[in-house]
Amino acid sequence: MRSPSIGRRARPAYPVLLLVAALAAGCAPDAGSTGEPGSSWQSPGTPSSGAQPARPAGPVASAPPAPSPSPSRTESRHVFPVRAGNVDYHPTHSAYPGTDIFADCGEPVVAVTDGVILEVSRVDRFSRREPLGPNNGGLSVSLLGDDGVRYYGSHLSAIATGVDAGVRVRAGQQLGKVGHTGNANNVCHLHFGLSPKCTGHDDWWIRRGVVWPAKYLDSWRKRGNRAPAAEVAAWQRRHGCPKAPSGSAAAG
Repeated sequence: MRSPSIGRRARPAYPVLLLVAALAAGCAPDAGSTGEPGSSWQSPGTPSSGAQPARPAGPVASAPPAPSPSPSRTESRHVFPVRAGNVDYHPTHSAYPGTDIFADCGEPVVAVTDGVILEVSRVDRFSRREPLGPNNGGLSVSLLGDDGVRYYGSHLSAIATGVDAGVRVRAGQQLGKVGHTGNANNVCHLHFGLSPKCTGHDDWWIRRGVVWPAKYLDSWRKRGNRAPAAEVAAWQRRHGCPKAPSGSAAAG
């Protein structure tokens, strides 16, 4: 008698094994999962690791450019007031600050710096019979420099054509010639004074000079550029514009 299994073809077991393996793979929790349903699911775009995704580079706001420094005021150029090789002067002056620059009559007197002509005296009104002071300088020119300083030169023998009040001049431009007008006592020289500009009245006692010029003349003669503006401004802060002369009124 044949066994019941004889004559019946046995079915292969591998389809069943593959199905079981597939189900096991699909249901097994991920490594590191808590085992709770859905605990291994990640939302779209969320990385499975703890590292944050690199964000796309967007436009980076650039820092505003640093403001460029405003141009500083150009320092005024200064030149020696007499254009001559043979000149001399003393560091002091009688009665008040000023300097007498000795040179031959006729040597050019020039603008010390860029500026505007303030006053011009083309007539020698000096008289020994009159009080000393207002007309001591004879022929004279005063220049208001761009640096705020008034530069005064007197005892001129002539004043250049076109040099009038309100005219703009440049450093080195000829204003006149060395002479001995006024109370120069027949000695050719240029009286030179530094002062602030004072308005509203004749201020010859200020115009003739309030700070000592020699140290500035020393610089300009050597082609330096020492500037008197700070000293003149400091003097005016202390004294203002005195309405009358102090001390001796003599000399120009």
